[in-house]
Amino acid sequence: MNVEVMIADYLNNQHAGDVGSLLNNYAEDPMGGGAPLSDFVKQNLAVELSKIPHAFSVICYVDGKPAGLINCFEAFSTFKCKPLINIHDIVVAKEYRGLGISQRMLAKVEERAKEKGCCKITLEVLEGNEIARNSYMKFGFDGYELDPKMGKALFWQKVI
Repeated sequence: MNVEVMIADYLNNQHAGDVGSLLNNYAEDPMGGGAPLSDFVKQNLAVELSKIPHAFSVICYVDGKPAGLINCFEAFSTFKCKPLINIHDIVVAKEYRGLGISQRMLAKVEERAKEKGCCKITLEVLEGNEIARNSYMKFGFDGYELDPKMGKALFWQKVI
């Protein structure tokens, strides 16, 4: 089994198509909402990401086939006065789960974060996604809190 993990080139036709396809794989999964992405999103995601200076994606191929994807955005920690990397999406295609793909891709994200002088990597995960939670804890992630008396941080949204 040949596993390749790299930073995706959004302007490479193969990578661009695989970014859309892999994210669609995640969207169709119950943990991603259970509904496919629109054709517009699948076809234009990589081009739009290429326009965002602080966006990057890690893509994984197993024997030349797309197996995993992590979409990231560089942000800033005001408390540390340093950049951080926020992981927005993580997907491992069903047929490649259990092979350590997520750990390899997370290592690539961490490598990039260290190169950029980041103070941390952040991500969100659904409470019920035990497999993902275990994978993230294995890599060293933990819940975020400033003061244990105030509890862990919650991720909220307002759709507009």
